[in-house]
Formats: sequence, structure tokens, C-alpha cells
Amino acid sequence: MVGGHARARPPRQHTRDPETWPEQPCTDPAAEAVRHIARALAAVLEEQGLSLRAAADGSGVNRQAIADLVAGRSWPDVATVARLAAFTCAGLWPPSAGADRKRTH
Repeated sequence: MVGGHARARPPRQHTRDPETWPEQPCTDPAAEAVRHIARALAAVLEEQGLSLRAAADGSGVNRQAIADLVAGRSWPDVATVARLAAFTCAGLWPPSAGADRKRTH
């Protein structure tokens, strides 16, 4: 499986208490990225007054896929995040601090 054994569990399972998703940070960096995306998407949908169905209709992403992303039950692919970002006109994944630095190792 791409991503190794860590992806055998959904992102929310990488927190100390999965019931606190997406508020509690994740120990796995990939799950933490999904948590940031889920938080940003939930906020944008609320701000824009969009239901999951409206987001699905507008973005071309399956409604259940959106629900699973927000709830931390699935690992979204890049195409899903890109479609949702384009539809909502929102940056769902900000670049991490220091991303422009050159690697020294």
C-alpha cells in the first residue's frame, strides 16, 4: 500500500483521541496534513453556507468522499483536494513553514 502501514488506519486514528478529530494534532505527518485539509474544508463550507451535497455537485467530488475527508475516515487523493479547493476558491493546504529552504542533507 502506498504510504506504508500508517495508511492502514484512517487519519483520525493517528490522534490520541479520535473523537476529537480534527481538533487534536496527529502524530503521523501525513495524517496531520489531512487534519489541516479537513479543518480548512469544514471552515470554508461553513463560511460559504455549503452543504456536502452542494460541495459535491459543484466540485464533482462524491458527497461521501467529502464527508469521509472531513471526518478523518479516509486519505484524500490530490485530485480530490484540488477539485474541492478550486470549487471553494480556498487554499485547503497551506505550504509548511520553511518549505522554500534548500535541504542540506
